[in-house]
Amino acid sequence: MFPKLAALAAIAVVIAGCQTAEEMRAADEDRCLSYGFRPRTDAFAECLQRIDLDRRYALRQASRDALYMPPPVIIVRDHRHR
Repeated sequence: MFPKLAALAAIAVVIAGCQTAEEMRAADEDRCLSYGFRPRTDAFAECLQRIDLDRRYALRQASRDALYMPPPVIIVRDHRHR
């Protein structure tokens, strides 16, 4: 269980890109501004919300991928002598 949690934590750090929450918010606001949205409008807030939802979806997907373990490969050997 510990390796899975460690992998999940590592993925979270990579996805965050070592940015602080303030830096991420500023980058998100800059992104919405670049799309033409004006601050303090419903459209601007929706843009920020969509970016946040996309980021959360990517984190959930990455954690699912990190926790996915394919079924084991079973090798059957024929011990009959010919």
